Amino acid sequence: VQLQASGGGLVQTGGSLRPSCAASGGTVDRYSIAWFRQAPGKEREDISCISSADGSTYYVESVKGRFSISRDSAKNTVYLQMNSLKPEDTAVYYCAAPPSTIVVVAGCPPANKYTIWGQGTLVTVSS
Repeated sequence: VQLQASGGGLVQTGGSLRPSCAASGGTVDRYSIAWFRQAPGKEREDISCISSADGSTYYVESVKGRFSISRDSAKNTVYLQMNSLKPEDTAVYYCAAPPSTIVVVAGCPPANKYTIWGQGTLVTVSS
């Protein structure tokens, strides 16, 4: 599968964005797609995923209640709805998938299993 992220941009504090991750060469239903982000000078952070096994979702504590991940099988796309954005959400956002050889029985694989990456999309939140 190949992934392409888009939908970043510049938004004011409190605003919303909905980056998307379009898949090709595979169906999003069969992969536990995750969103990561990397802020300037910081390590990459695993912020959300949606499980291929049971549809369960994961959110890092800092985005719980504000971000929502969803999957549209018809469009073969995963979305990350981001509300109540804060300046600390400023980062390059990446979507990723584990290889098809990873068997997922529940939840999402650990972050180090994600080896298929889309290009990043920049999200900038102004104060």
